[in-house]
This record gives sequence, C-alpha cells and structure tokens, in this order.
Amino acid sequence: MRLGRPRDWAIGAGLLAALIAAVHYTVGWGPLLAPWRAFSPTLIAWLVLLAALSYGVRAVRVSAWFSPRFRGRFMPLLRLTILHNAANNLLPMRTGELVFPWLMRRYFGFGVLDAGAALLWIRILDMHFLGLIGILILYLRDPGWFWWAAGLAWIGALSLLVLISRAGTSPRLAGGGRARQLVRTVATAAPRDPWRIVRVYLWTAVTWTLKFIAFASVLAHFVPVDFWRVMAGVMGAELSSVLPFHGIAGSGSYELAAVAALVPLGVDPRVALAGAVNLHLFVLGTTLLLGGLAFLLPRSAGVR
Repeated sequence: MRLGRPRDWAIGAGLLAALIAAVHYTVGWGPLLAPWRAFSPTLIAWLVLLAALSYGVRAVRVSAWFSPRFRGRFMPLLRLTILHNAANNLLPMRTGELVFPWLMRRYFGFGVLDAGAALLWIRILDMHFLGLIGILILYLRDPGWFWWAAGLAWIGALSLLVLISRAGTSPRLAGGGRARQLVRTVATAAPRDPWRIVRVYLWTAVTWTLKFIAFASVLAHFVPVDFWRVMAGVMGAELSSVLPFHGIAGSGSYELAAVAALVPLGVDPRVALAGAVNLHLFVLGTTLLLGGLAFLLPRSAGVR
C-alpha cells in the first residue's frame, strides 16, 4: 500500500517546519510547555482513558455498521480501528484513510471498494454529529429555543440515508460502467435499516462526546476562556481534516485550524497557538501510546 506521494510528504514537512518556527519566534517552546507542570497527572490519566474509550467505541460502531459479520471478532476489529486512527493522525494529506480498506481486506477479506464506501458513510455521520456539536456551541454562546429546533431538524436529516440507500437499487443505476458501479456501491453502502442508523449514530455520538470531553479539558488548561470558546477551538482543530492540506502528524494544519477558530472569538493569537500545540501534543501522545498497544491485540485468523 502506498502511503502518500513524495509531494504530500514534502508539503507535510514544510508545514511542520513552519509550525516549529512559528512557535519558536512567537511564544517560545519553554513558556509553551511550562503549563504542563501544573497539570494533574491523575487528570491526564483520566483524559487519556477517555480518549482510549473513544477508540473502543469506534470499533463498536464499525461492528454495528457491519453487523452481524463481526460477531465474536471484536479484538481484531479494535486493533484495526486503533491502527487506522493512528495512521490518520500521523500520515500527511489524509493518506491514513487508506489504511481502513487495506486492513479490512487484509484482516477480514472485505473488498476495498465496499470497505471504502462504508468508511465514507461513517465519515458523513461524523461530520453530521460535528454539525450537532456546532449547534450546541451556538446554544452555549447565545441560548435560545431555536437552537433546539435546529438540532431536531438536523437529526431528522438522517432519514435521508434510507432514501439514498434505496436509490442504489434504482434502475437508472443499473448496467455497466465504472461511474455507475461506483455510485451504486456508495449508495447501497448506506444503511437501509432505520434501527441500524440509530445504533450507529448513537455510537458516533458517544465516540465524539468522549473525545470532546478529553480534548476540551486539555485545551481549557492552556486557554482559560469560556467553555463554548474552548469547544469551538476543539471543533476547529478536528475540522482540520477537511482542509486541502494536512501536515505530517497533522502538524501545522491542526494548529492553524484551531487558531483560526479561536482568534475571531477574542482569544489572543499567542495563547491560541500555545493551546493548539499542546492539545496536539496530547493527541499525538495518546495516538502513539494506543497505537503501540494495538500491536498486542490479536489479528484475524490466517493473517501474518
């Protein structure tokens, strides 16, 4: 499997170098890292545990999506999920997403196209729930009944998944042709059973809730502002995945997105940068720790 083109690695290295220079000449690495001394080790351990639990719930979500094909195979699936997310966090230009269909084929014999289509819909559910968190942030900033109405309408839009799945069997998509086959595969990969949609979406909600609690707690330690502003910063950092560029281990792009979210909300740029870098260090530390532990988990039978 090819993990990125040379150009991707060059862009990622450039973003990493730019981040190191920006921190050195604006904040300084000593002052930036100093607040970690006041961070309770016990609290850090709990936040790492929350992040680890979010990885476990992601594996449950994948199992619920493909149910019942993964019954009794949770540990290999957990290994796959952790390694996929580790690759996503470490490789440049989102090439880590390629690890999911590759491991699904290697561990479980899934077709690459089918696994990729399922991942696409899982990512759509991720973005949908992030939209719900965005509505929550707006509510915390300016409470009002209309945000509740907006949230309910946003959740109601999930019913479109059933219509899209049924469209995959439409006669208009029948026949040969690579484009039609691709559209048909993606459409039919959408869950048709409403209860399966509910189950998968609930696991999506649990995953992101655990993740946001952990990340917001870390960022709040370095950026002491209102909680909704902290949430907006975490949201910006997580949405860095949709940027047209992505550094090695997200370096540069992750911080840029977080700063872009915080500064317009009145946060000092230096404070925002320091908070974004330290949050990213927490993410990378957790990624390396859990990624290393994932190799201790069993793989599917027959995989060497």
